[in-house]
Amino acid sequence: MAGRFSPPTQSTRTTVRGGHIPVPTPPDAPDAPLDLGLTLGPLRRGPADPTFRVTPDGSVWRASRTPDGPGTLRVAVRDGKAEAEAWGAGAAWLLDHLPALLGAEDDPTAFVPRHKLLLATHRRRPGLRLTRTGLVLESLIPTVLEQKVTATEAYGAWRLLVRKYGEPAPGPAPDGMYAMPDARTWTQIPSWEWHRANVDGKRSATIVRAARVAARLEEAALMAPPAARERLELIPGIGPWTSAETIQRSNGAPDEVTTGDLHLPGIVGWALAGDRTTDDEAMLALLAPYEGQRHRAARLVLLSGRVPPRRAPRMTPGNITRI
Repeated sequence: MAGRFSPPTQSTRTTVRGGHIPVPTPPDAPDAPLDLGLTLGPLRRGPADPTFRVTPDGSVWRASRTPDGPGTLRVAVRDGKAEAEAWGAGAAWLLDHLPALLGAEDDPTAFVPRHKLLLATHRRRPGLRLTRTGLVLESLIPTVLEQKVTATEAYGAWRLLVRKYGEPAPGPAPDGMYAMPDARTWTQIPSWEWHRANVDGKRSATIVRAARVAARLEEAALMAPPAARERLELIPGIGPWTSAETIQRSNGAPDEVTTGDLHLPGIVGWALAGDRTTDDEAMLALLAPYEGQRHRAARLVLLSGRVPPRRAPRMTPGNITRI
């Protein structure tokens, strides 16, 4: 599958949330239609995610729990083409799904910018493709961990639980990489271990409920995004925010915009209309001209880095481990 990296740009908290991660690339590498860092960036859960690693040679490593078992994937761009290797029981599955992972099923030409900001950002990010992992639980569990807490808290919980209950990544993966636990293991984590991971009972119970019906949830990866979200939301504790954030990754859904987010409406409102008080309803109205591509439009807003000036201190991370 052909592709090259776009020149790396400076990261901010907002662009990182938009899926930007720096991937080393030779200074003389020509521009091309695939930016590996932008395409796979949304799959990384924090800079120390044990399932995701970027190495100095420009390789992106991922450890995944596939239907066939754990597997490790290394993908890099060499001479204008994406090259990949995989190891473990899930190796064949990962290689079979590599084109979708790298955005082969995405159609960026369907996006027509209608705001100057999005036009400029779209032109600066020609390598952005929407990934499709085909794995629901892999995206759902860390998303549940991110419900109503700071990113620092969620990333720390994901890191601790994966390292303790997951499996070392197969093959010659970088040190410290792990594949996440299987569904049965998630259901058997003791309550005190959730507590030690700084995960409250509501989020842990949601993850356990989802893991108990993992096979049914994984079927959603083959559904149309609205139907897939509907299936996820049958699980108590999974609402529109969680289902959108999950299906965006597992299904490569270009129109599934996230609602119920604390910051996104204000960021979109400020970027497109100069209104930081924008709510979900107003945000959806602003994104209405991009129907069919609203998620891509929201990502481009985040990648533009245009955010309203901060008026209050950042939310203080909570810590239930001392209770």
